Amino acid sequence: MNTTRTGTFRVTVFAAALAFVLATVAAEPPKAPATKAPKPLSPAEAAAKLVVPAGFRVSLFAGEPDVAQPIGITFDDRGRLWVAECHTYDDSKINFNMKQHDRIVIFEDTDGDGRFDKRTVFWDKVQKLTSVVVGFGGVWALAAPDLIFIPDANGDDIPDGPPQVVLDGWDGGKVRHNIVNGLKWGPDGWLYGRHGIQATSVIGKPGTPAEQRTKLNCSVWRYHPTQQTFEVVAQGTTNPWGHDWTEHGQLFLINTVIGHLWHIIPGAHYRRMYGEHFKTNTYQLMEQTADHFHWDTGESWGAAKKGVSASTDQAGGGHAHSGLMIYNGDNWPEKYRGQLFTINLHGLRINSDRLERRGNGYVAKHGSDFAKTTDVWFRAVELDYGPDGGVYVADWSDIGECHENDADGVHRETGRIYKITYGTPKFGGAFNLAKQTDAELVKLLTHSNEWFARHAQRLLQERAAAGKLAATTRPALQKVFEQADNEPHKLRALWALRVTGAVNAVTLLDHPSEHVRWWAIQFLCEDKSVTPAVLAKFSALARDGKSSFVRLALASALQKLPVADRWAVAEPLLAHAEDAADPNQSLMIWYGLEPAVAADKARAAQLLAKSQLPEVRKFITRRLTAP
Repeated sequence: MNTTRTGTFRVTVFAAALAFVLATVAAEPPKAPATKAPKPLSPAEAAAKLVVPAGFRVSLFAGEPDVAQPIGITFDDRGRLWVAECHTYDDSKINFNMKQHDRIVIFEDTDGDGRFDKRTVFWDKVQKLTSVVVGFGGVWALAAPDLIFIPDANGDDIPDGPPQVVLDGWDGGKVRHNIVNGLKWGPDGWLYGRHGIQATSVIGKPGTPAEQRTKLNCSVWRYHPTQQTFEVVAQGTTNPWGHDWTEHGQLFLINTVIGHLWHIIPGAHYRRMYGEHFKTNTYQLMEQTADHFHWDTGESWGAAKKGVSASTDQAGGGHAHSGLMIYNGDNWPEKYRGQLFTINLHGLRINSDRLERRGNGYVAKHGSDFAKTTDVWFRAVELDYGPDGGVYVADWSDIGECHENDADGVHRETGRIYKITYGTPKFGGAFNLAKQTDAELVKLLTHSNEWFARHAQRLLQERAAAGKLAATTRPALQKVFEQADNEPHKLRALWALRVTGAVNAVTLLDHPSEHVRWWAIQFLCEDKSVTPAVLAKFSALARDGKSSFVRLALASALQKLPVADRWAVAEPLLAHAEDAADPNQSLMIWYGLEPAVAADKARAAQLLAKSQLPEVRKFITRRLTAP
């Protein structure tokens, strides 16, 4: 259904509205029950309550009744905002209300004034919907127990047929706010997602026997859209509900209670709020990347439900976070570029952190809160920047910690989307990147707004998979990679070469950029292309000591190598005494080395005398003496 906006009201073509109502009555959220909760502000009043730094402007992009229960947002190649609405989400006693239906809705701002003026319901026959992305000829959505693909090859916003179940086995019956979520395209061409701690899922293609499925709970996972392969990237934390990548392609995750920010290193095993990891003999788990908490950890973690204390307010507002954006757009001032932003539910604000390199990886420093509100209904769940660099914030809008209030009931009619811009953002009119030539897409890889580069890369990946890439495209990408003097631009070209099948990763192991070498190591292990010659090169890289960051990449890669080959890389890594104080390196080495220690105890005993990392010596000793 398309809706036009005039002033503060929406004028709907009667015939279209009538057809929609008759077709989708079951999908419309019911009115809220009579409650004792504070009356919510109007959407416009709520937007006005969001206080941002001088020079910034908050506009109401959309509000109820046009949007309700927005649980996830994404953009298509035309710059339109797609919203996943979850009306089936209920309170903790009732769990999911299966009398409701969820919706995927498209919003478009055709005149660049910061408010939508066209609305289209794409799909409304879904339940337990948590996220949506667009690509590869259709729409991908998480609707437990399934990851589904809704085909729309011609992009007319009308499904070409019923949803196709790509993966199943996600647990959606026992959990609510820890349900599978978070679809996003990664720089490596994979589709990433998240999973919470409260239940275990067993994932596979429909019909896959139980013994061949992948078991997971709190974790980050990924699925390749053309190779149709699935894997767990890293495990741990509690209730992850937000992730994003830096301009160098490093993944960071937002979380609650036990720490808010985590650098997602492939193969890592992070601290959990409770429970045990599936892998045994890990001995110690990795802690968060941030060197601070956004709440007073001397208080009970549940204290914030009763109100935010002065000390927690000063620390950042509380432990419950949702949504993560690393801003690499071109509308906000340069000082914000590369900063992390996340929504703090208890604190009614948007926190920010600054990433800095430390040791082999990163540390996140506490930044100034970016935005605050006094609207007690503020329950934003996601934020992201769009093609003009403006940032969209999806506000579920309800009372309660986990988007509900057990004593108050559920308010399915609420929902707002705000847009935060600096000054007057550029508006170039309507566009469709999918209609641009390969050469035009290659040029977008060096755009000042990374939004364009990410979409351009995925489109090139789609064309390569369909055999429709122009003959000149890969040479053009290689030229950008070789000639770019901006490292992020060089990496964008590298990722585009990778997803179009034109990377010789072996030759990149000697590249002067440590970030290029990181990705070369990842690609070779992912492809199972570690020949004896490549293994020897890995060993040399582990020995040379030029980059602690590359050593972290090699420690991560250990788990991808055959067990017998891991010694060749682990032994030189363990010779770097300067890595002993790093919070990640010893643990990542151990997670990869442990099976080798179990398989060859004699060699492990010899390594005890050589290792310069005390933590790993301790773990080896413990493993050797285990019954």
